[in-house]
Amino acid sequence: MVSLKKLDKRDNYIILADNFYNEKNKEKALKFYLKAMEFDVNEEKSIELLFKISLLYDELGYKKEAINSYEKIIELDKKQAGAYYGIAIILDDLNEKEKALKYYYKTLDIDCEYDRAYFYIANIYDEKGDKQRAIKNYKKVIELTPNDYMAHNNLGAIYEEIGEYHKAYKMIEKSIELNPTYYKALFNMGVIEKHLGNFKNAIKYYDKSIRENNKYPYTYLNKSVIYIEDKLLYDAIKILTEGIKNNPNAGFLYYNRGCCYAKLNNEKKAINDLEEAIKIYPKFVDIIKKDKDLKKLLNNNKLNQILKYSK
Repeated sequence: MVSLKKLDKRDNYIILADNFYNEKNKEKALKFYLKAMEFDVNEEKSIELLFKISLLYDELGYKKEAINSYEKIIELDKKQAGAYYGIAIILDDLNEKEKALKYYYKTLDIDCEYDRAYFYIANIYDEKGDKQRAIKNYKKVIELTPNDYMAHNNLGAIYEEIGEYHKAYKMIEKSIELNPTYYKALFNMGVIEKHLGNFKNAIKYYDKSIRENNKYPYTYLNKSVIYIEDKLLYDAIKILTEGIKNNPNAGFLYYNRGCCYAKLNNEKKAINDLEEAIKIYPKFVDIIKKDKDLKKLLNNNKLNQILKYSK
């Protein structure tokens, strides 16, 4: 039997840990949760504490310890779906996708309505290129959680990839309805509108996406492409310059601006941008050599020196 004094001490450690966690002092919170575990506690309380410890280990980057902590939960109760899910999330973060899938499916074996498990299963299949399985699992997420704007967006993005633009439009439209400020859905609607030939609408959605998140470089890239295709090179340069200002490490923005300058016969600015692009992403060396838009620049001595010594 555990004495009342010991229970009080254990509960005090838990209170201290909770307070430290609320104060963002995660190391101290972990220390006191572990202290609380030193006392004999019932199974239910142990599982509750172990979940807190597991999450803290994960948040602090102690992945192996987090997995071990989740496994202790499973030893106490094999029906704890959240423990299998916790392990799956960590394995997913560690890029061990096949192992992660195994644990996501174990989560669903226990709780077939665990919507986040379906969500991340869909993500993995999407990354693997298995679009049909990804679609199936995103649909399941939406069935379970109809207001999941990210699932609608991700499903729409897959439909866009496989060329089913009207289905894509419907999903992205719903995502925006659920969350009008979600920059990725606004971006994806821009992509779809361009595919449908609605260039003004595409630019409108790219502008909305930029207003919500100006640190997403692909929006500037896609918007600039519309201008480039219309031969509005100065407008393209303007948007690429804005993109570079907000995303200075996006090499492809420098590359595309360099291509615009090359088309305008401004060799100096073109070469400066291409040099910057190569510094960020050295593989641009091979791309430059094959790019028809840059064919004339390959006679430039400075560019040749850059290409030669950037290997």
